[in-house]
Amino acid sequence: MKQDFNFKKVEMLFRKADFQLECLNGSVFLDFNYTKENLIYLRRISFDRYGCCRIIKKNVICLDYNQSKGFKEEISKDNLNQEKIKVFVFELIRLNKDNIWADALEENNLI
Repeated sequence: MKQDFNFKKVEMLFRKADFQLECLNGSVFLDFNYTKENLIYLRRISFDRYGCCRIIKKNVICLDYNQSKGFKEEISKDNLNQEKIKVFVFELIRLNKDNIWADALEENNLI
């Protein structure tokens, strides 16, 4: 069965990030930033029942140039293409999974 993550753009003023998404009906929040080279990286991911997992900047792995460009194009739209944004989010999670709580990712079907 295909899971509907229902990614939505959000703006949480108490957490600074260049881009923010929520999914799974607000039980997961993802914060993204871009580097001075305009590459997108996952800054933090927050899970209900687990809390906020910050990814240490020196350990972060970014999307490549083309993926970052695609992410920024997609996130700039009023209505997100769920399949496209899911590819970018899952790639960032895959790249950084060693720095994110595995049990929280598994429980939320994000790996």
